[in-house]
Amino acid sequence: MAREDGRADPPVMQPVRHLTALAVLGASLLLALPATGPAPVTAARPRPTPTPPPPTELHFAGRTWAIRSTATLAGPGPNRFSAANAWVDGDGSLHLRIAKDAKGRWQCAEVLLPASLGYGTYEWTIASRVDALDPNVVLGLFTYESDTREIDIEMARWGNAADPTNAQYVVQPWDRADHLVRFTQPAIVRSTQRFTWSPGRVEFASRSEDGSWTTSWSHAGPDVPTPGGERVHMNLWLMGGQAPLDRRAAEVVISGFAFTPLP
Repeated sequence: MAREDGRADPPVMQPVRHLTALAVLGASLLLALPATGPAPVTAARPRPTPTPPPPTELHFAGRTWAIRSTATLAGPGPNRFSAANAWVDGDGSLHLRIAKDAKGRWQCAEVLLPASLGYGTYEWTIASRVDALDPNVVLGLFTYESDTREIDIEMARWGNAADPTNAQYVVQPWDRADHLVRFTQPAIVRSTQRFTWSPGRVEFASRSEDGSWTTSWSHAGPDVPTPGGERVHMNLWLMGGQAPLDRRAAEVVISGFAFTPLP
């Protein structure tokens, strides 16, 4: 349509048509964009349960005992000592065990009291046979401050399977005259082992539960140790760190320990 000045009118805009084109263009752009939704959820990996540290003490016969654990070879033996090889069962009995670890190494057992008890009677009740321990296995019930200040009851054949004796009483050092006597523990399950330590004298005694077997020995002299830094120990170990001759694990059960101080 011409205006009065003779020029044509400008074209009339078509708003609907333009809006439709914009919508199509916007849809195309949206289809071209990458998805921006939430990232896919992946299942969380379960964390491994941490291995609890080995126990450092146990409670037996009304007392708290430290459990010995060594990462490398140590005396006696030398041997490795594992906290896993000493425990108390539901009846309150102490178990000492020699067994191989996951790497195939023999591990022994030892527990000890944290302080000196001094002069008095030390008594252990054993609730398993100890007469037929492997010749390389040693059970020790003793007080210890040093290698020359030690009183022992030991069940051992010291590697000699033919030895008719299987146990000994010792006031260290063992190689002095009248400081050691060997004896034979019979094939009994329950026995009592004890010594009474007094100034200048130690009296040892062992008996079966029913009293049908007894043995004893005493040592006196100025070389009997005096109380001080000694501790009560119980251990099960391998002579010279050598494997049991039968290549089998060993275990001893101790059902009681009692200490009676001198009056």
